Amino acid sequence: MTSRIAVVGATGTLGSFIVGLVERTDGLELHAGLSSRDDLDGVLGADLVVDVTHPAVSPGIVEHVVRAGLPVLVGTSGWSAERVAKLSTIVADVAGPGVLVVPNFSLGSVLATRFATMAARFYDSIEIVESHHDGKVDSPSGTAVRTAELIAEARRDLGPVAAPFSDQRARGQQVASVPVHSLRMRGVVAQQSVILGGAGETLTLTHDTLLQSAYEKGLLVAIEAAPTVSGVVVGLDRVLPLD
Repeated sequence: MTSRIAVVGATGTLGSFIVGLVERTDGLELHAGLSSRDDLDGVLGADLVVDVTHPAVSPGIVEHVVRAGLPVLVGTSGWSAERVAKLSTIVADVAGPGVLVVPNFSLGSVLATRFATMAARFYDSIEIVESHHDGKVDSPSGTAVRTAELIAEARRDLGPVAAPFSDQRARGQQVASVPVHSLRMRGVVAQQSVILGGAGETLTLTHDTLLQSAYEKGLLVAIEAAPTVSGVVVGLDRVLPLD
């Protein structure tokens, strides 16, 4: 059976990559490729809508699609816990298909974050340094926010991480008590390092994205899983057999 995929944000870098992936993948068919300014009624009739637009417009687009009764895969960055909570209320109110929010489609990134959350219980000093290309409009990245939130969750019984002098701007932005430092530079695609410090040692977990092809496997997993989720599910790790 062929799944009809509508992509909103199809003119962007990630959106055009997803359009190409859908067009060359057996069992997938491009139903519509829209920009964020196009009439969203163009997604009607799709089996899944993929949102890869802009943090400022993504919530409105996703709400519109949810209220139209269609499942959504969100790849737009900037979905904070507050935004997810509001979306969860809307999805519950509509009582329709679910939404899968994926901060990063790279399998390596998902694994690096999982390793960091495993290690977080053993170290009190933890900071994140994330680097992206100079065209990325939001910071911290959605991946860094998700990583920090998962670290905090893993340390729920231990308390917040040690972050001295966090009132100083150069110490980064605290996300769930974890200092996050963002670099936006030419020559970079995406990189994230989680640095954990303990007595007499540091542990650094780094993931580098070198090419967009790193997102392909994760995208296919997410496209298959998104129509089956209930409510709002955050993270590619939630639909991968990691446990």
